[in-house]
Amino acid sequence: MGDILLPKGWVLAPIAQLISIDGLISDGDWVESKDQDINGSVRLIQLADVGDGYFQNKSNRFMSIEKAKALNCTFLKQGDLLIARLPAPLGRTCIFPEIGQKSVTVVDICIIRTSNNSAITNSVLTYWLNSPFMRNEIEVNSSGTTRKRITRKKLEQFVIPLPPMPEQKIIAEKLDLLLAQVQETKSRLEQIPELLKQFRQSVLSDACFCDFSTNSDKYQFWKKSSLKELTTKIGSGSTPKGGNNVYKNKGIPLVRSMNIYSNYIKYDDLAYIDDEQAKKLANVEIQPDDILLNITGASIGRVNIAPQLFVGGRVNQHVSIIRCKKQKLLPKFLQIYLASPEIQKWIVKENYGATRQALTKSMIEKLIISYPPIQEQIEIVRHVEQLFAYADKIEQQVNTALEKVNHLPQSILAKAFRGELTTQWRAENVDLITGENSAASLLEKIQVEREQNNKNKKKK
Repeated sequence: MGDILLPKGWVLAPIAQLISIDGLISDGDWVESKDQDINGSVRLIQLADVGDGYFQNKSNRFMSIEKAKALNCTFLKQGDLLIARLPAPLGRTCIFPEIGQKSVTVVDICIIRTSNNSAITNSVLTYWLNSPFMRNEIEVNSSGTTRKRITRKKLEQFVIPLPPMPEQKIIAEKLDLLLAQVQETKSRLEQIPELLKQFRQSVLSDACFCDFSTNSDKYQFWKKSSLKELTTKIGSGSTPKGGNNVYKNKGIPLVRSMNIYSNYIKYDDLAYIDDEQAKKLANVEIQPDDILLNITGASIGRVNIAPQLFVGGRVNQHVSIIRCKKQKLLPKFLQIYLASPEIQKWIVKENYGATRQALTKSMIEKLIISYPPIQEQIEIVRHVEQLFAYADKIEQQVNTALEKVNHLPQSILAKAFRGELTTQWRAENVDLITGENSAASLLEKIQVEREQNNKNKKKK
């Protein structure tokens, strides 16, 4: 903390010195499984409840009031700080809200109760503990090999900057407002990918599905045929005997359902087989422009065109090759068609209620599709790719913006920690940060109170 230039009226002090005698710094309680009671009335607050600056209210553990008193547990109060002594992230802090029932917490959570007479408010202390400066201090002072941990004794001795009380209130107000604006911006940005998904689905529907009941000239040359009539091959392969033991680090690619996604190809889990195994699957050798369609399991319906790396490879029983008669049907047009919401709904409907979803060769062959002449297919594909590229560009911009927004809270907290959010306020309110209102005066009052309390204890 020595590298921080403190604003006028601020002082540095350990957390323990900021808490008055009617406050509290304590570990949570050691509550074992045998101490818990699903029918108990006391909520057991756990690490999962402690969010990074907010209470998550996730856990579902309880104990009886009798057991909590027998174990001499510390009952939480609204406004208590809960500090996670385990990651992630380590040291994350939130304020305990009113949840409508008595509560205690576990030993891996530190409790700080500031009280009205403490030198720091619970909101400012929470913001300070979640700031990048304190996160770094906590990380440096943590211990443990498999899982990092910070002790309560180290936590309470961390030195932090203490602003005067009037300034603390201004800091809390500014941070509340700024971080709420950041969260609102983040929420709006997070909605855009779903809107883009809906946009892409709409593009696919509009591109491939015509209404023959209309008299529009747009559809006068469209035809309907079964997929069998428009292809030269529909079929899947098999998994070589021996399971994963037959896969090689290199060789001939064996494409599985985990490699096929409708918007990308996943190469990470690509398996390879040797020449001998490949000969047994010669009837499902992948050729350029083959459509690869997942036909079983949770990934059923995912479809893409075989990339160059897959050409010459094979598919297993979970993937079907669909090879178009190119004079009638463009592979890219068929990929768009099969990826459309209408066909995906058909796939779900055909497999509804089955113990294991599966598209058979017969079901694929009988699928009736509508299609325009080749030249119009080319134009449709061009238009779809253009719109998808536009959506991809927007999504990339959104992701970039989200990355920046995700860093904003720590940047704002860093500014507040250095006093940069209240520079003008201090200049306009000198009387509120000096004399009896100064941070040093706050600390002195707590020290006098603590010394008097110790004298009274000795007399008793």
